[in-house]
Amino acid sequence: MSLGSASAGGAGPRPRILVSGASIAGPVLAYWLSRYGYPVTVVERAPTLRKTGGHPVDLFRPAMEISERMGVLPRIEELVTGTKRLVVTREGAAGPVEIDLGKLFGAASDRHVEIMRDDLSEIYYDAARDDVEYVFGDRITAIDPDGSVTFENGGHRRFDLVIGADGLHSGVRTLVFGDEARHVHLAGAYISVSSVPKEFGRAGEMRMHTGPGRAAVVQTAQHLTDARAAFLFRRDHELDYHHRDAPRQKEVLRETFAGMHPEVDRWLDQLAVTPAFYFDSITQLQLDPWSRGRVTLVGDAAYCPGPAVGGSTSLAVLGAYVLAGELALAGGDHERAYPAYEREMGELVRRSRAFARGVARTLIPNSALGVRAVVGGARLMSALPTAIGRAIAKANDKGLRLHDSMRVKDY
Repeated sequence: MSLGSASAGGAGPRPRILVSGASIAGPVLAYWLSRYGYPVTVVERAPTLRKTGGHPVDLFRPAMEISERMGVLPRIEELVTGTKRLVVTREGAAGPVEIDLGKLFGAASDRHVEIMRDDLSEIYYDAARDDVEYVFGDRITAIDPDGSVTFENGGHRRFDLVIGADGLHSGVRTLVFGDEARHVHLAGAYISVSSVPKEFGRAGEMRMHTGPGRAAVVQTAQHLTDARAAFLFRRDHELDYHHRDAPRQKEVLRETFAGMHPEVDRWLDQLAVTPAFYFDSITQLQLDPWSRGRVTLVGDAAYCPGPAVGGSTSLAVLGAYVLAGELALAGGDHERAYPAYEREMGELVRRSRAFARGVARTLIPNSALGVRAVVGGARLMSALPTAIGRAIAKANDKGLRLHDSMRVKDY
């Protein structure tokens, strides 16, 4: 891959592009940029690719189509969670309720899979690892207008373009756009995921305990060596903690879920020894525009609609694909490509934000009546014939079918 080869839009050197972040959007973007002939470096602050403890994420039709074009769809389908059944126990209820998840997802999407985030990240990373320079254990500490970049451990290098794909707490966004508090909207809810022994879960089944203001879930998959326990809860006020203060976060979880159910207590006991732990607020990023000078953002770093509520993974895959495509169409000219990228993604981002706000309000009800209504509604939908459930969902593409309505442009 020559730094001086002809650009997609004519003769001349192709821009050298630095991508920050090696989770989902970063590797997808790197794959497509390298296919278009651009020299790409990806920097990731973690010392290695994060391969444990990821929570399940959804890939809807557009992300499935893009993955198919990347040639990685067979591997994705090998590593799906295979979760088909949800067993819900409401606090105070006589017994559990079973829900057919296959029918629920069938109503929401014509083409959908659920996969663990760490598995998906590794698949996308492997797709272009031989064509892209990856630098682990480092991070960007300064970006100059001329493209000069300072790294915490790696000194100085110059790039023509810098792209932040480094998540909700993006370091690139902070350097270029300022303190993240100016751009985030808290949904009043929090999510945590931790690794627990595999025998705590059962392949093909998700078990949930839910009550007013809180829900705890465990699931595993055939190929995993562990299970994943997820905790979601609401708060009327913002919690006082740092997003990297794991001991404080675990203390909050123990206080919030204490006494919910003996099974949940077992999951909480594992917090002291879990090898992988994640905790964050369900936060929506409201940043417009998300490009400035040589720098732009993609995925959660640019337009996170809210973890667990807004289809952020599919949005990140599509956004990375669109950004790479627009740069290729513009011959690497960011002054043309960045605005085109934002035009392509803008309406979808706005709709995803609105959808996520609605989901966040109903996902974790504050009352026992609300919990009963959510569980009852899901049970009713799963009892309907798949064709009827899909027809109901298709009546409103701003709701359940929003993510399937994303258009995949042919670049």
